[in-house]
Amino acid sequence: MTELVLTESDQALLNGESGEGAAVAMRVVTAVARSMGAPRLVDIESAHVDGCFYVGPVSIDYARVLVEGDARVRVPTTLNVGPIDQRHPERWSGTSQAATNARTVMGLYEKLGCQTTWTCAPYLLRDRPRFGSQIAWGESNAIVFANSVLGARTQRYGDFVDVAAAVTGRAPFAGLHTDEGRSGELLIDVTGLSPSVIEHEAFFPVLGHIAGQWCGGRIPVVVGVDAATEDDLKAFGAATASTGAVALFHVVGVTPEAETAEMAFQGRAPVETIRVGVEDLRRGWSELSTRNDGLLSAVCLGTPHFSIAEFHQLASLLDGRSIHPRTPLYVNAGRWVYDSIVAQGVGSRLEEAGVQVVTDACTYNTPILDKMEGLVMTNSAKWAWYAPRQIGAEVLFAGLSACVESAIEGRVVSHAGF
Repeated sequence: MTELVLTESDQALLNGESGEGAAVAMRVVTAVARSMGAPRLVDIESAHVDGCFYVGPVSIDYARVLVEGDARVRVPTTLNVGPIDQRHPERWSGTSQAATNARTVMGLYEKLGCQTTWTCAPYLLRDRPRFGSQIAWGESNAIVFANSVLGARTQRYGDFVDVAAAVTGRAPFAGLHTDEGRSGELLIDVTGLSPSVIEHEAFFPVLGHIAGQWCGGRIPVVVGVDAATEDDLKAFGAATASTGAVALFHVVGVTPEAETAEMAFQGRAPVETIRVGVEDLRRGWSELSTRNDGLLSAVCLGTPHFSIAEFHQLASLLDGRSIHPRTPLYVNAGRWVYDSIVAQGVGSRLEEAGVQVVTDACTYNTPILDKMEGLVMTNSAKWAWYAPRQIGAEVLFAGLSACVESAIEGRVVSHAGF
């Protein structure tokens, strides 16, 4: 096994010369580095912390050890969603104790010096990682977007490792932090699909859903897509990281490390090639729904958090119409994006139409939705995949247009697939 070599400053942190909190963090980082076979640690430029979401007493205990040990983050560090929409605290149907626990852990991460962004999509903020920068990010969709679309470099860091890297400013130099660790492994060929299928508004989330199943933790290379927006890639990556453990993908001719297939595979041959047919997409679409009809309780959008462009698209689809009072339409969004669309005048238009914007949290993993007697529609493959397990929702997956029309009509309208 490769021996981990530490610098003098690494060893000083480990010895507690900057406080017990930093020493605990360095013990975590070095333990992870040794498990990865990393020869050394590398400086990081930013971190994104997923552990600020309360999952049990350990969430508070770990953060408290860092805070009481005088730890502070050494690099700009953003925070993932929390359990509570702090701007709309009335949107909470959980217990008072759960709310107290949530606020406690969120407050501890603020004391560590983290930025109170409360978003799963930190790549939508003004300051985002540059190409080639070394970072340590948690939250699966943020990780895959940073690696794939921005060309930054991070492993798929889990809770507690992410903040340990932020406190030390260091991460293991292994895996996706290295050139060789970023080579494509599996070829996903969509050249056999018609342009109308690839241009379908649900193509990217559905393709991501099935690609995650095929890939597991392997790095996919997609060929046959001529163009894609960042929102398309966001939806694709979030889905691959939900059904699989994908932390990096390449789209030939689209993403920055895949000008050609040869570049994406670093001159190697793919270990497997999958040619996607319409039947694969239809299977994926059907897997994202637990029911196909029935009473519509709500529509949930914004998983990952909505972008400014998506808000404009939503306003365009509403076209001055209002949401039906019995079928609320929720949109999850980060504070900065929400404040931006408010400044642009879009926020007031959506509010007047009855759209309920949820900040700081996400409707699939926290008790925000009212009692659900029917199904929930969504255009998010990630929301559709997790909500039945997390909040017991019955889900109907559809494109954005069908979701909006259904929210306006107060009933399920056409949701035909490919």
